[in-house]
Amino acid sequence: MDIRRSKRRKRTVSAYRDGERVVVLMPDRLSAAEEARWVETMLARLEKQRSRSRVSDEKLLARAHELACRHLPEVPEPASVRWVSNQNRRWGSCTPADRSIRLSTRLQSMPAWVVDYVLVHELAHLIEPTHNANFWDLVHRYPKAERAEGYLEGVSAAASLDIEDF
Repeated sequence: MDIRRSKRRKRTVSAYRDGERVVVLMPDRLSAAEEARWVETMLARLEKQRSRSRVSDEKLLARAHELACRHLPEVPEPASVRWVSNQNRRWGSCTPADRSIRLSTRLQSMPAWVVDYVLVHELAHLIEPTHNANFWDLVHRYPKAERAEGYLEGVSAAASLDIEDF
């Protein structure tokens, strides 16, 4: 565990996982007792988040399978589909070599048809790794593809996010 105190941090305490290590960020002014309480609280929150995401990852994999059967029957079965919190410039990513798909946790608050679109987009990369015409033909088999693309562009523009185009 890595506890990082900051003189600039006034009130908030946050924590995240960096591989197997937990990093806790907190104000410098906290006492040792407050630090211990916050570390315990943040570890509990991270564990709760991890257990929720495991369940969600299973549902995400099932949803990917369902979408593949419906829209991309020729796609190979993904080896893993999971939520990740470290994608700040992408909605999702795919590694065709090991058939793994990752979706940004920022999608979790969006409509299901938007998440489905990103899943279809990443599933298409299992067939076609580049964004060529064949790839886009595969993606646009999903009936709400254009609508979802517009939705994601709007979210990016409204939040002034610097997110790469698909």
